[in-house]
Amino acid sequence: MLSCRHWLAAVIAVILAAGCGADKPPPSTAKLEPVDTIYSGGSILTMAGETPFYVEALAVRNGLIVMTGTRAEAAKLAGPTTRQVDLGGKALLPGFIDAHSHLLNYADSLVQANLNAPPLGPVKGIGDILAELRRLKDETRSDDATWLIGQGYDQDQLAERRHPAAADLDKAFPGNPVVLLHASGHMLVANSAALKAVNITADTADPPGGTILRRKGSKQPAGLIQETAMMPFMAVLKGSRPQDSSLELVRRAVAHYASRGYTTAAEHLVMPPQMPLLEAAADQGLFTIDLVAAPAFVMATEIIGTGKLRWGEYRKGLKYAGIKLALDGSPQGKTAFLTEPYRTPVPGCRQECRGLPSLSPEELRALLTLAYRNGVQVFAHANGDAAIDMLIAGHREVEKTLAEVRSDRRTVVIHSQIVRPDQLKSFQTLGLVPSFFSNHVFYWGDVHVANLGAQRGNFISPLRAAFAEGLRATNHTDATVTPVDPLFLLWTSVNRVSRSGRIIGEDQRISPYEGLRALTIHGAHEYFEEETKGTLEPGKLADLVVLDQDPLKVDPTALRDIRVLETVKRGRTVYRAN
Repeated sequence: MLSCRHWLAAVIAVILAAGCGADKPPPSTAKLEPVDTIYSGGSILTMAGETPFYVEALAVRNGLIVMTGTRAEAAKLAGPTTRQVDLGGKALLPGFIDAHSHLLNYADSLVQANLNAPPLGPVKGIGDILAELRRLKDETRSDDATWLIGQGYDQDQLAERRHPAAADLDKAFPGNPVVLLHASGHMLVANSAALKAVNITADTADPPGGTILRRKGSKQPAGLIQETAMMPFMAVLKGSRPQDSSLELVRRAVAHYASRGYTTAAEHLVMPPQMPLLEAAADQGLFTIDLVAAPAFVMATEIIGTGKLRWGEYRKGLKYAGIKLALDGSPQGKTAFLTEPYRTPVPGCRQECRGLPSLSPEELRALLTLAYRNGVQVFAHANGDAAIDMLIAGHREVEKTLAEVRSDRRTVVIHSQIVRPDQLKSFQTLGLVPSFFSNHVFYWGDVHVANLGAQRGNFISPLRAAFAEGLRATNHTDATVTPVDPLFLLWTSVNRVSRSGRIIGEDQRISPYEGLRALTIHGAHEYFEEETKGTLEPGKLADLVVLDQDPLKVDPTALRDIRVLETVKRGRTVYRAN
């Protein structure tokens, strides 16, 4: 039986469609107009409520859900043109919502060397890195002056157990400028030609929040460049291709996200050269799923409070949701800012190695003040507990200084990996939203236990503890750091198994339903879109995903094997498996 709320919503769904934003399909003027599509014959999991709730049928009209209930009730809404979709026992859920990733980075990766370790790539040692770069050079028919870029290397997965050096690359590529992006995205290795091209020399000082690693006994750069010291390379990494080829890569990236069941994707570090690309992609209708964009904080004074951007509104599938801050680095790269030192050696550091902040407390307070005063949401990258302490303190101080207090800012603490239990309590008190990264448990769980010790390592991405505090935590892939795959993300949050098969933080495992909420309704809440997305309820957008199995009815260890069969955005199929 339908609840009273569902029945009433079904009756007035057409009215609800009016005024839902310029980007929504116009409502029908005839209340009795037959629906466009009826889905039935499978597991229709609405995700509405704290416990699982299924319905027999779901009806769609003009891109909106107008009914969820029984087959008999749906039949009353059908007409001669209504498309009847028999799910054949498959599962229908709300489309997945990407809480944090980098769609444009994924687009770039399509024309870069894949330097990931198995199972994501072929690299097991530095020799493999050189081979993949040679392959890229041959396939692109590049001359000896062309930049060669690869991404995804991880020193902990290399046979040499070290970062590559400029000297390794110089021997194979004496003319080409070469850049290797670390799997974390927070550091890179450059060869001598690349260092020369961006004018990094022995006389170049380390910038605040960044490090240029030096050759032993010398001031000459060794090749490894960390955090803010990477900025000279951004022009090459973020805006070096003709726009036509960049737009084609964006189209392919959007299609890939849709093939994984995402109906809302994210690009949470838009750099200045990428803004025109996003606008052009929107103008050309490339965003067949929604894209939530967060420009980088380096543009804050230019775009906040100046009228240059319309915040929080979709235009042709593109929404600028807020500003992205970076407070520290990565735990696997050992640049995350901690209150207690790492337990293994840290490159470029001799003692009390706790990582480093990317912003000063003063800079953070200034950015928070600017954003909060102008009603702009903040997405703050903070991995280490010291960085999280800095954000909590900054948030509290800025809130006290603002007369126009807004209680529901939903400042998002991206990653929140090495968070403490007391900080989770502060999140709840202050209205901060943690967005976790449970894939780390699989890819780097063993490394975290070694680097941080058992207590901190096993508490990485503590979704169970967050839910116990009443937090509406989300979960993300941070692609391209890990693959665009919400079902694998669900598997890691439920099973918490590392590459070696070790369980990392058994007490932080969550149920499949809780894991799905982190990928659907909690994601909608993170973006202030819970009234239009995240559950299958009348009046909401028909953003749907069809899976070959119901995640609640398979063995939890098999969650990562579930396949996406179809992705529907606003009632229109944007992906169908062959």
